[in-house]
Amino acid sequence: MKNSEQFDELLAPIHTFLQCKTPDAWIIKASQPENLRMLLIDHMICELKAAQTAMWLIRKYAVDKQSGDALLAWLKPYEDFIYRKQGDFETLSGHKNALSKQIKPRADSPYGQDLIDKMVLLIKEELHHFYQVLEIMHTRGIEYDNISAGRYAKGLIRHVKTHEPQTLIDKLICGAYIEARSCERFAKLAPHLDDELEKFYISLLRSEARHYQDYLTLAEQIAGEDISARVDFFGQQEAQLILAPDDDFKFHSGCP
Repeated sequence: MKNSEQFDELLAPIHTFLQCKTPDAWIIKASQPENLRMLLIDHMICELKAAQTAMWLIRKYAVDKQSGDALLAWLKPYEDFIYRKQGDFETLSGHKNALSKQIKPRADSPYGQDLIDKMVLLIKEELHHFYQVLEIMHTRGIEYDNISAGRYAKGLIRHVKTHEPQTLIDKLICGAYIEARSCERFAKLAPHLDDELEKFYISLLRSEARHYQDYLTLAEQIAGEDISARVDFFGQQEAQLILAPDDDFKFHSGCP
């Protein structure tokens, strides 16, 4: 991998944060040509889900209805494409970063501009990555089709507590693990793919690493106390999902 020392430094905190490495068996399966279609489609869907998660957090905890509606409109073309098969590569090109207004915190929000700033940037980057994956699929003649959801995200979210502010804190911790695992897998998988995909996955490392840190920082700020035990708990759940046998291959699936 190019600039290996630079990426080793970038990935070091992620490897410390995660409680296990991606099994080699998953890398072997993911690098097989017959699994490329599923890998790319699920990767693209994951980018949208990451944007949706960030949007949900902003709308629920930080902004008024007008700003919330602007966020919904921003994501709608991407959701139409994934869930309703409306639009295509060309039509989505005109929607890149098409946020219609400045998003501001509502007066009664205790979480303020920092949550909005971090999550809006995350949404912009995830939607850009979504389009990049779609572009790669387009050039390779890979058509999008609906696929079933994997168990990974649900396996984490099922442990989220149902009272505030713990619900928000837990969701942010889950977000940190999802982003960290994505970054770890991009880095580990990249050398096993063709040159175009290797360069693409390496290009995603910096933003994915920052996303994990942003989620974790927000969780710590909102908690206002030590959350290391809760972080460790979700780390254990995440590692179990990654290491446990899984016959449904997805970008975040367990061991084949």
